Amino acid sequence: MTKVTDKTKKTTHLEFGIDSFGDIPRDKDGKLMSHAGAIRQVVEEGILADKLGIDVIALGEHHREDFSISSPEMVLAGIATRTKNIKLSSAVTVLSSDDPVRVFQRFSTLDALSNGRAQVMLGRGSFTESFPLFGYDLKDYEILFEEKVELFSEILKEEPVTWRGKTRPSIDALEIFPKTDSGSLKTLVGVGGSPNSVIRAARYGFPLMLAIIGGSPDRFKPYVELYKQAAKEFGTSAEEIGMHSHGFVADTDEEAFEIMYPAHKTNFDRIGRTRGWPPMTREQFEHEARHGSIYAGSPETVAQRIARAIKVLGVNRFDMVYGGGPMLASDRLKMIELYATKVIPRVRELVNE
Repeated sequence: MTKVTDKTKKTTHLEFGIDSFGDIPRDKDGKLMSHAGAIRQVVEEGILADKLGIDVIALGEHHREDFSISSPEMVLAGIATRTKNIKLSSAVTVLSSDDPVRVFQRFSTLDALSNGRAQVMLGRGSFTESFPLFGYDLKDYEILFEEKVELFSEILKEEPVTWRGKTRPSIDALEIFPKTDSGSLKTLVGVGGSPNSVIRAARYGFPLMLAIIGGSPDRFKPYVELYKQAAKEFGTSAEEIGMHSHGFVADTDEEAFEIMYPAHKTNFDRIGRTRGWPPMTREQFEHEARHGSIYAGSPETVAQRIARAIKVLGVNRFDMVYGGGPMLASDRLKMIELYATKVIPRVRELVNE
């Protein structure tokens, strides 16, 4: 295993991450792991990613049988104590159905455990299971996120907080602990395609992470321009823009397709049954993998496509959502190695040409 070199990192302003929702993998005998086993597998993957020099691991919050991670910061804390450099992010924390005070406290604790490597990515989430689970009404979907982002932005100042709203009790000049050593908890906003969400991120000066999970990445260029223009009007920074998309890397295109397609189809079809989508076909998958937002193939194929997306959108961070569906755990580990040792260095070369 060859580590991504520091010299390579210093020549670019790009960051590369891996994202997981804690999909349930298969063990060496082909049996599905338990939820506990799946969580431990993600920890091992985070350790490997750190050893290989990947910049970020980001974990998503879900409350469904098919995903094992409901508390990303707990899993990230486990990774924190066994790693040295990799940044530790959620992807996303569903702020609408959580309490901003507790979110800050959990991630500032993670920041302490990791010596300043914690990041929180706020979002509304693409699933709604957390709303009834925690006693929230979906009719309040918009106001819950709007008010809680406003409160979270105040908490991030790490000064006494005074806040009033409709969705939680008021706070009157109270301090929130623990504070971070740096005085700044890195906070991003994940957006799936809502212009209002893009503008909101710009208003608060939060870095933007675009969730591009289907179709050509080119169609998100207007969102990048909207973010930059809105930040200019609000007087905030729009320097950090990232994207995350699904993908898989193997030695050849054919091998990557053979491994990823059945697992990805399992996930797609399961979700589609509740959203009215038709089952995924092999033709549809291969079209997305060749022209859309699935980055599957050999290291060279994947690197070429990632580099193109980075250039087209002008982003400075790319996260690959890896291991979707019931893949073999060993295939996931090999993918991380190929991504770190072959794809990332090649993308850096292509972007800097």
